Amino acid sequence: MTVIEPAAGEAAARGPAPLPASGARPPRTPLTSRAAAEFVGTAALVAVVVGSGVQATALTDDAALRLLANSTATVFGLGVLIALLGPVSGAHFNPAVTLAEWWTARRRGTGVDGRTVAAYVPAQTAGAIAGAILADAMFGEPLVRWSQHDRSAGNLLLGEVVATAGLVLLVLGLARTDRLRFAPVAVASYIGAAYWFTSSTSFANPAVTVGRAFTDTFAGIAPASVPGFVAAQLVGVAVGLALVAVVFLPGGDGETPPA
Repeated sequence: MTVIEPAAGEAAARGPAPLPASGARPPRTPLTSRAAAEFVGTAALVAVVVGSGVQATALTDDAALRLLANSTATVFGLGVLIALLGPVSGAHFNPAVTLAEWWTARRRGTGVDGRTVAAYVPAQTAGAIAGAILADAMFGEPLVRWSQHDRSAGNLLLGEVVATAGLVLLVLGLARTDRLRFAPVAVASYIGAAYWFTSSTSFANPAVTVGRAFTDTFAGIAPASVPGFVAAQLVGVAVGLALVAVVFLPGGDGETPPA
């Protein structure tokens, strides 16, 4: 017979706990495990983005169908990864989300601290590069070939500001309203929509941007375009944080009651 401790019995009676996801991390999880989850999750995400782009290019010459295939695979892949790894690391897979969470946690004293940022960001960046190389390997492409896809136009940079600001607003908004359990669906759906409504197809992620420079395929970005994209994404983080402060700060306490 299995003996259930009182606390565990109470938890079982209440049902499963809400799923931690982007913008939150569970307590007492070793930092090495969380960083490993960020590496694996970001690598898998980039493998999905790059691999589906290569597959779509091989199947059709229609640019719209290629983007549809690429965005659909990304939506499903990202949702699964957040659901799987959210309980371990918070499933950031994105330095923009990590930095936004760290900024908001400074005053609260809980959440992502500087040590976590120092572990997460390199893990995410290394994971993104590894994911791009893995996708190229799976499809018989050169393992590392710098992308020739120039994405330096100003309207594309504006698209990255909008995409990243919206992502930060969504993730922190879910956290502020105690709805992080919806993150797998909400975040994946937003990224899928932003593929289509932003001019840049919504990279919204500095690590993924760096990783995608390593592949000269449908999803690639020229190395010369990376600094501008990353700078636009950091501006988007600042805009997103400002929106969170305005939208989710009624009464000055930074919280809104759940519906």
